[in-house]
Amino acid sequence: MRDGLRLIMVVFLVLTFALPLMAGGAREADDTIHVALSAPITGDWSEFGVNFRRSVELAIGELNEQGGILGRQVRLSVGDTQGNPQQAATLAQQWTSDPTIVAQIGPFASGPAMASQPIYDAAGMVQLSPTASHTEYAGGSRWSFGIVGTQAGEGPFNADYAYNKIGIRNIAILHINNDWGIDTAEFFTRAFEDLGGTVTRTEFYFEGESDFTAVLASLRETGADGLFIASFYNDGAAINIQRARLGWDVPVIGPTSLYSPQLIALGGEAVEGLYTGTGFFTPDPDPAVRTYVEAFEAAYGALPNFHAALAYDAMMLLANAIERAGSTESEAIRSALAETADFPGLTGSITFTPQGDAVKGYRMLRIRDGEFVIYE
Repeated sequence: MRDGLRLIMVVFLVLTFALPLMAGGAREADDTIHVALSAPITGDWSEFGVNFRRSVELAIGELNEQGGILGRQVRLSVGDTQGNPQQAATLAQQWTSDPTIVAQIGPFASGPAMASQPIYDAAGMVQLSPTASHTEYAGGSRWSFGIVGTQAGEGPFNADYAYNKIGIRNIAILHINNDWGIDTAEFFTRAFEDLGGTVTRTEFYFEGESDFTAVLASLRETGADGLFIASFYNDGAAINIQRARLGWDVPVIGPTSLYSPQLIALGGEAVEGLYTGTGFFTPDPDPAVRTYVEAFEAAYGALPNFHAALAYDAMMLLANAIERAGSTESEAIRSALAETADFPGLTGSITFTPQGDAVKGYRMLRIRDGEFVIYE
């Protein structure tokens, strides 16, 4: 009987504290503004996650030096998703159970973002991902926003360059087998074929695979005169090293996920000539970009990449939305984000569609003499 009463009391207390957090209720509980970051600090995508953290910390440092948000200092909690959807969902449970956290930035990839989305949706917490680009991510919840753009925009951009600028007519595709990789391959395929091109074969690989020789040999046998890879820099480097060893000398193009100095550091000569799009270019002479790049390099002794700049934009956009809302109440923040128009981000102007996606523009880069340069 005593155990039964104890169980009833526990359930009562859980409901008492959980109900105010539901349906976008007020979450503030102290004199700071508490933001959470979900990022792959360890694992295969750690370079992206570490740069996420660095950029968000840099943005918060600048905000706090200027008086914070709504006159309150900003503090950050960082959680490591390890690039794993289940871990991202576990972090979402942790963040949404903390009444002091007013919003969450991340996760990095579409898979973890979509796996954790139902938890943020149920709790009424803003989920602002800098880099989730799956076309079904932002529209999956009124609380979810993505600022990188979607593959519905990036796919046609890459296909146009492959067909009209590079001159590829028959292309093979290799993609990582996750939500993002499938989406990326599908939108590129659709756009390339609409232009009159032919996809000779599409193959996939699983996260953690390291031997691509057999699948590359299979793709080479299709007679393709180009290769599109939907992968991140680490896999992209390994794929190109093994492609070069096979003697398969064709143009290689891929999405913004490949734009990282680590691609060149790992891939060396094998990635020379590779094409990849971006919405942010480190040598850009724009004063805002120069200020950010110099501050990042001074603080961390490294140059930021596209994804780092997106994380910086996410934090600054969130701060702007809270200021416009005049409140840390969840519904007020969500509404202010949804009304965002022409926010001047480092990675381009940000205006959200009704689904919560930002429409972005891209530039094509090419690796030449061991450096990324703008390809015209």
